[in-house]
Amino acid sequence: MIRFAIPALAAATIASNSHAAEVQIQSQGPVVELSVSETVDAKPDTVNINAGVTSQAGTAVEAMRLNAQEMTAVIDRITALGIDGDDIQTSGINLGAQYDYDQATRRQVFRGYQASNRVNVTLRQVPRAGEVLDALVAAGATDIGGPSFSLDDDTSARAQARRAAFDKARTQAEEYARWSGFSGVRLLEVNESIMPGQPAPFLESKARQTMDAAAAPTPVEPGLVGTMVSLTVKFEMTR
Repeated sequence: MIRFAIPALAAATIASNSHAAEVQIQSQGPVVELSVSETVDAKPDTVNINAGVTSQAGTAVEAMRLNAQEMTAVIDRITALGIDGDDIQTSGINLGAQYDYDQATRRQVFRGYQASNRVNVTLRQVPRAGEVLDALVAAGATDIGGPSFSLDDDTSARAQARRAAFDKARTQAEEYARWSGFSGVRLLEVNESIMPGQPAPFLESKARQTMDAAAAPTPVEPGLVGTMVSLTVKFEMTR
């Protein structure tokens, strides 16, 4: 959350250079407090995919050895697709014993070890998402997650949403002021929170609907992502 205080007819107290200024705002008229939100949608330019490999063997050492071999093949395939090493990150490695339940003896029966390894992949060419998913499976990935779409830089969308939210808040405050017999408003305080990169609804294109599925990679539609800015603002009603 970002908090702004606009000092007008204010008394400020500064403790020292190492402490932030503490501003107390004095209002002479009634104060209206409003909470507003605005969302700006944009085409995503980044997609995140995660892929995992699970291996089983009679011993822990063998399960880990097999898993390392299989995950290496997956990572080699990812890098062969031209994805930068900085965009590949291991997200989890697990090893555990596996058991079956014997109904006759009502006992757990040890059956070996299971090892798993998972990586997150950041893809900066969104149209390649389907191709990359298929390549991961072909390379040996046994578990796929995602895709998750986002904006690498949402500065512009955030600024647009902020302006729209603030304009809405001021318009509403001015309406309350007029209804109450006042002529205008004066800004006292702004509190801001941002929720970036939320998926927005989208419609599948007709080209994608009619495409021959057998000749195409896994269909992935990025749609839009919305950057939302929420403001809580206080205005003083003025004569």
